[in-house]
Amino acid sequence: MTQPLSKILQLIQNGENQFVEFKESKTQLNKDVYETVCAFSNRAGGDILLGVKDDGSITGINDEKIESLKKDFVTTINNPQKFSPPLYLNIKTIEIENKKILHIHIPMSKSVHTLNGKIFDR
Repeated sequence: MTQPLSKILQLIQNGENQFVEFKESKTQLNKDVYETVCAFSNRAGGDILLGVKDDGSITGINDEKIESLKKDFVTTINNPQKFSPPLYLNIKTIEIENKKILHIHIPMSKSVHTLNGKIFDR
């Protein structure tokens, strides 16, 4: 599910909460991004915005790193050795203020998901 730009801007303006998480991630994924995905899927779902600082300021993702970040993310969440059961999520590139951020929408899952054998909850 792709959010329109106005919805993404609204998420940023409203700040982090139980359903929204910001990660700076300019050149690589924060290690805890997968914990957040797991927790969101085990609770009520949510949205992760990569390239946004905790205070809501947009840092953007390094252009040369966008495709590798997307690939690394998808590879990890589809690896049953790491993330079980695997999730099938889309990552959307969005341009704001001439900077690119990545948006990941995580729906609430009917299954309980684990990351490296641990259950995360929000």
